[in-house]
Amino acid sequence: MTAYSEAQQVGQEAVRSAILDAATHLLVTEGPRALTVRRIAGEVGCSTKVIYTLFGAKEGLAEALWLEGFARFERALLAGRSATDPLIRLNECGAAYRAYALAEPDYYRVMFQSALPGFVPSPGAMAAARRAFDILYTDVAACLEAGRLRGATAQEIADLLWMAAHGATSLELSGHIGADEAEPRYLMLCASVLHSFLSDPRDERTPPP
Repeated sequence: MTAYSEAQQVGQEAVRSAILDAATHLLVTEGPRALTVRRIAGEVGCSTKVIYTLFGAKEGLAEALWLEGFARFERALLAGRSATDPLIRLNECGAAYRAYALAEPDYYRVMFQSALPGFVPSPGAMAAARRAFDILYTDVAACLEAGRLRGATAQEIADLLWMAAHGATSLELSGHIGADEAEPRYLMLCASVLHSFLSDPRDERTPPP
């Protein structure tokens, strides 16, 4: 049974996801030249007409890959939110960032590592991406409002955390940091960034998720 026939039994959204997953994997493993409608159709086991109907031309497929990656990213960031303490919730957000990258490395490379050369997201696609980062901003803002952080704006702190998380995660995905060291180094880096903004030094003992 092909990925397409299995997805058909679930519904159109499953068909769409199966096509995007195959396209993303081809793109990352074989490069942009492999991203043809015919090749994707062969991988999924559907007709090229199905892909054209769902996504239009190749440009539509590229934007769909970007949007799917950020939609999954947003869901991952929201799914791990269990704490009422804003600082612990911020730590959970940081852990969820890395977990998403490790669970969806192909999409992560599409979103952040220029796997789609020449692709320029539309304003609507950029707005969708921004929604995911607003989760981090909201968590930082809640910490500032609660008096747990101080010394910079929510945007400044959120940007620094994002830069740190992205850098560490990208190095890990590229194989530059060993699997045994990656998680403790990641948590140490995030804690180091937050250290300068903690209102109470005792918050350094807030356990990471």
